[in-house]
Amino acid sequence: MPAPMTETAKLSHQLIELYERLSSWEQDVVKNSGLSTPQMHTIEIVGHSGSLRMKDLAKKMGVTTGTLTVMIDRLEQQGLLKRTPHETDRRSYLIALTEKGQKLFVEHHQYHLHLTEEITATLSKEEQAQFSTVLEKIIGQM
Repeated sequence: MPAPMTETAKLSHQLIELYERLSSWEQDVVKNSGLSTPQMHTIEIVGHSGSLRMKDLAKKMGVTTGTLTVMIDRLEQQGLLKRTPHETDRRSYLIALTEKGQKLFVEHHQYHLHLTEEITATLSKEEQAQFSTVLEKIIGQM
């Protein structure tokens, strides 16, 4: 008979399961867009943040600017992002969504809102607020 799970082990298992389900869902949604998951995440981050410097976008994504440059090149070729020189820093570029990129972002964001509604459907408004508070706390320490 296996030993009983500690609370930490139980929580670890739950977090892994949640991550796997979210990743699977995201891959299913993204595959219909013709983009890779990292490309869609780039669109998402720029959509939520507005224009970003390359180095700031790379930091948010946890990649190097070299890695990001290749992705930005591809998204720019597809007409989803545009790169413009920074007004005050000649060495820097700003990344922004094009109109086509904005439409894709809004569509994808609607999928996320729908998923969030599904995930929290069984929670009361109070539980949803508590869940949000806990997530903010966890994200804030990462």
